[in-house]
Amino acid sequence: MQVPAQVFREYDIRGVAERDLSSDLARSIGRGYAKMIGEGTSGAGASGKALRICVGRDCRVSSPRLHQALVDGLLRSGVHVIDVGVGPTPMLYFSVHHTDADGGIMITGSHNPGDENGFKMMRGKGSFFGADIQNLRKLIEGGDFGAESEGGGESMDVREAYLAALTKDIALTGASSMKVVLDAGNGSGGPLGVAALTKAGVTPDALFCDMDGRFPNHHPDPTVPKNLEALIARVRATGARVGLAYDGDADRLGAVDANGDIVWGDRLLILFSRALLKKHPGAAILGEVKCSQTLYDDIAKHGGRPIMWKTGHSLIKTKMKEEHALLAGEMSGHLFFADRWFGFDDALYAGLRLLEILASDPRSIGEMLSDVPTTYATPELRVDCPDAIKFDVVKAITARYKARGLAVADIDGARVQFGQPGAPAWGLVRASNTGPVLVMRFEATTEAERDRLRGEVETAVAEERGKLGAKS
Repeated sequence: MQVPAQVFREYDIRGVAERDLSSDLARSIGRGYAKMIGEGTSGAGASGKALRICVGRDCRVSSPRLHQALVDGLLRSGVHVIDVGVGPTPMLYFSVHHTDADGGIMITGSHNPGDENGFKMMRGKGSFFGADIQNLRKLIEGGDFGAESEGGGESMDVREAYLAALTKDIALTGASSMKVVLDAGNGSGGPLGVAALTKAGVTPDALFCDMDGRFPNHHPDPTVPKNLEALIARVRATGARVGLAYDGDADRLGAVDANGDIVWGDRLLILFSRALLKKHPGAAILGEVKCSQTLYDDIAKHGGRPIMWKTGHSLIKTKMKEEHALLAGEMSGHLFFADRWFGFDDALYAGLRLLEILASDPRSIGEMLSDVPTTYATPELRVDCPDAIKFDVVKAITARYKARGLAVADIDGARVQFGQPGAPAWGLVRASNTGPVLVMRFEATTEAERDRLRGEVETAVAEERGKLGAKS
């Protein structure tokens, strides 16, 4: 069959539902995934036992169609499907742990527009990403799924078990009067988010917490300030202690403090790491290459072991296991707790852990972070660059600055260290894993220095892109 190769990405499969994700493709994804999981799972096939795969979906309009076709493909491959219904992605992750299934597939477009959709997959309790996704694409293109066999299935309501697990070890003593606003952006985490907060003892002020896959109020992506305007207004109007925001499938958390200021992912990670290191001195904590240098310095200052790693939820989860890290996070709001949780990204759980910190400390978030050095950072800057040369541009930038004697972290792009220890000044250039784009970010101790670095690196990128474009 004709396969739109561009939808098979580094971390998941994603595209415009009615253009890129036909029912035939979804069915083939089910068949190909089942074959790959079966071949990589000891006992499945060898013992004759059917693979057990959990399947969930978000509330997008296209999700029922894709769900029906995906499940049909899994059933044709002899899989026992455990259908956990509509809900957030972390509920699907939880269901795989809860049922000890062989894998899981979540149908979701995450934080993308409502007309898009996709598939996030698990191999056992780990991630299915990178080479796995490209091998799945090749398998689908070849169409060699093996003989059909008849699978079976069941519907399983894991919501109460998930809520019980979320709130089991959360201590919010005396927090019943805490004012909390929750904006779920009409995504699939809204109802369970309200239920989790309520079960933990906090009655949230619910904003757009009913599921509506058309996302009529705002785009479900809390990394974009415009999407937080309603939350900020409600927090200020009600005098709330904090505002929480989920993305479309609730695996990313956004936060707003009592003043209505946005608390970005790396600053949330500072709060979480400080609390964690009090109980687990020396713990390993991961951030990604776009995070502020103040994060890594703060982790080290408080006795932790900071690790800078690649961007991407699947890559972070895999590295956490390798390093036995207890906590990780990304600028995008993916926050991963292996301390008292399963190590996957879960906005509902991260929100509860944030409330736990606030319940034990009367200070505002701003006051808690007042000793973090002030820096000035750009948002993510995206520059068009052809897929054919984008990685070569990054290599050229890496070589260019290493030749100048500057330290360059090249684990995921080129993060050039311009400043001295204790005086953050860096610039990042990395190739996007999902499109013909270079992603850049800059941080320094003054706005003028930040802008100077940005101008210098943007000029260097333009020069290298021009050289490589002329050769291609």
